[in-house]
Amino acid sequence: MARYGTQYGPDVTFLGVERCDLGEPATYADADVVVVGAPFDGGTSHRPGARFGPQAIRSTDYLPHDASRPHLALRVDALRDLVVRDAGDVEMYSGDAERSIRALEDAVHGVSVQGAIPLVLGGDHTVTLPDATGVARHHGFGAVSMLHFDAHADTGDIAFGSLYGHGQPMRRLIESGALRGDRFLQIGLRGYWPGPETLAWMAEQRMRSYEMTEIGARGLPACLDEAFGIATDGCGGVFLSVDIDVCDPGHAPGTGTPEPGGLSARQLLDSVRRICLELPVVGIDVVEVSPPYDAAEITAALANRVVLEALSALAARRSELRHDPAGPLLEGR
Repeated sequence: MARYGTQYGPDVTFLGVERCDLGEPATYADADVVVVGAPFDGGTSHRPGARFGPQAIRSTDYLPHDASRPHLALRVDALRDLVVRDAGDVEMYSGDAERSIRALEDAVHGVSVQGAIPLVLGGDHTVTLPDATGVARHHGFGAVSMLHFDAHADTGDIAFGSLYGHGQPMRRLIESGALRGDRFLQIGLRGYWPGPETLAWMAEQRMRSYEMTEIGARGLPACLDEAFGIATDGCGGVFLSVDIDVCDPGHAPGTGTPEPGGLSARQLLDSVRRICLELPVVGIDVVEVSPPYDAAEITAALANRVVLEALSALAARRSELRHDPAGPLLEGR
């Protein structure tokens, strides 16, 4: 299978990192992280356009695309200190959700089996079902917890007659057994959905949701501290899923279902850094960037920096573990 490249637009890699081919495992056998594009928006319920998200996230940056990004605070260069490869996009036809989901799940599983962290660029949130399932197939069903940043719970059942869509992946993950409901942490929820029936189902699964009202009252750091303790209790790995609409629309307007009153860009970046510094992250996705609704590339730039923040923290964590396997992980940075 030849490398597909990017499904929409020119074949560029994430900020100039080397390419790899999912059909040739030798091309990423030494990789720490493999970037995978998931250009699917066939599961959207409102504004489409997230199929163009992977291209925008890869390329929206005012600095040279030279595979180098020194981090001011962490003193690492993730694109050089880690082996990062870009596999291009998985071919995902938005008119056939089931076929697209299978293709992405197999791609993510293949990356995990090779020992790399899959970092998936969405696409709408439908893609988290195959992303997290592919990781769980390698690490074990029930062995991976979820930290889910989103304005919405995405725990709906059937929408528009379909089991698959961007409002349902979290329910499907729990129902399948891939992830445990009691190790499913949601951060940033707000607004006017879901309704009582879905909330009751979530309570039955023992999911933990940190709504924006609680985050405002307790503070985000305290909520994260608690979430981290739950996520690592009995699970050896953590999957991080970032829906860009977790941020207030003033910070991320280019998304399908914007909801006022969310996190700031700074809060999201700090949270992602903490997670990838302190927790055993085994998979990441960044979803729901819709360039047609973006303004001055605000949302795409934020998503690009979410990816870089995650990579930089992973590099710093690995460096610290190499130097002192029993020591603390960069506390206070």
